[in-house]
Amino acid sequence: MKILVINPGSTSTKIAVFDDRREVFSETIRHSTEELASFKSVLDQRFFRKETILATLKKNGILIKDLDAIIGRGGIVKPIPAGTYLVNNALINDLEKFSAEQEHSSTLGALIAYEIGMNIAKPSFIADPVCIDEFEDISRISGLKEIKRKSLLHALNIRASMYRYSEMFKRNVNELNLVIAHLGGGISVSAIKKGKIIDVNNANEAGPFSPERTGSLPSCDVVNMAYSGNYGRADLLKLFTKKGGLISYLGTNDMQEVLLRIRNGDSFAKEVFEALCYQVSKEIGAMATVLKGQLEAIIITGGLAYNEEVIDQIKRRTQFIAPVVAYPGEFEMEALDYAALRVLKGEEKAKEYI
Repeated sequence: MKILVINPGSTSTKIAVFDDRREVFSETIRHSTEELASFKSVLDQRFFRKETILATLKKNGILIKDLDAIIGRGGIVKPIPAGTYLVNNALINDLEKFSAEQEHSSTLGALIAYEIGMNIAKPSFIADPVCIDEFEDISRISGLKEIKRKSLLHALNIRASMYRYSEMFKRNVNELNLVIAHLGGGISVSAIKKGKIIDVNNANEAGPFSPERTGSLPSCDVVNMAYSGNYGRADLLKLFTKKGGLISYLGTNDMQEVLLRIRNGDSFAKEVFEALCYQVSKEIGAMATVLKGQLEAIIITGGLAYNEEVIDQIKRRTQFIAPVVAYPGEFEMEALDYAALRVLKGEEKAKEYI
């Protein structure tokens, strides 16, 4: 089965072709600021990015007629259960509608996959977008009836780690109880019950602070900041989601730089680093209580998992709960390929977006 994977980023488009689960081609297509400046919105980039993908494939001798399926990174839509979705008109319409409210480059993945698939009469899919929602009802209660807790997480990599664990330890995914922590620019710590993500901190606005995000903040202090006259709404959103965490305290989102400072005797950098690991560990403990302590492993994944110091700090605080397993990095391209392959081979049925 030959599968084309499309993963658009803000200034690049990653593509890869897999033969079953073996990668046969991959490339990151860079888009200059000048190229993208000519488009008024992310959606306006659709044709430009599609043509660059097709040209890149042609240049490398890959014929789109030989593809069995195309899968794109899923964009922001309404909350949906985890899984692989066939791209249909309802999904296209919602991607375009939600993009008008909250632009994200990942929206283009499904749109481009759909157009290429239509041209060669082959199916197009998305899998596990950030808005998947498998919460139990009790997870939605926030403490204020006007506000519900939302499921927003690094779903693709979290579920890829779940499948990786199941294969490594010969376990049925639908029988797994795990806590999985994705540690990247944002942090998602999730409770997996029988293969479903039944709770997670909202990676944009709750849980541990991260290299770029503040995580949970004292609500009264946030209200005071909002009414201080020093910040507008956009200023605060940027501060909380792009200028918080390590950037706020240390002026960098680079964990390697933080660790270098610590080795050079920077005691404040050490304190902030330990606080990040402390907060992640607390969230892991909280998610273990969601599972009533009945979990077989804690999985640490994402870019920060490459740092042994991070893993060691978290292990010290959490390994009494369950064994800690590290899967460093992100597996987005492989995860998307595998999601499409499971459907093509009949191991899983593609879901319909309605």
